[in-house]
Amino acid sequence: MSHRFALRVYYEDTDLAGIVYYANYLKFIERARSELVREMGVDQRVLKAEAGIVFAVRHLEADYLSPARFDDQLEVETRVAGVTGARILLDQAVLRGGERLFAARVTLVAVGPEGAARIPAELRQRMAGLQES
Repeated sequence: MSHRFALRVYYEDTDLAGIVYYANYLKFIERARSELVREMGVDQRVLKAEAGIVFAVRHLEADYLSPARFDDQLEVETRVAGVTGARILLDQAVLRGGERLFAARVTLVAVGPEGAARIPAELRQRMAGLQES
């Protein structure tokens, strides 16, 4: 099971060569992760206010495969690759018409006021439910 998030490339996303600036792919996949969590019914503001927990990227591996350009219609696909008490592992890809332009493996961790924190059980269960076998 995967989550899909559509977006369009705007002029501000591109560099002088007219292609998407490399760091903007990280913004695109961040937006997709935020929408995934929102669509799961998790309000990250409430999670922070009530449990003091926020999520942080612990590790990221990225492959830039082919350029996206101004006005391209893109889609970010997010797949849950693994969930533990402390980490969520995601595979994300930016696609244009089914063609993979960018791929990333992202490790998220929960962080609380004292540092590393456990991911709330309910959220772990929801994420695990999205995990592919």
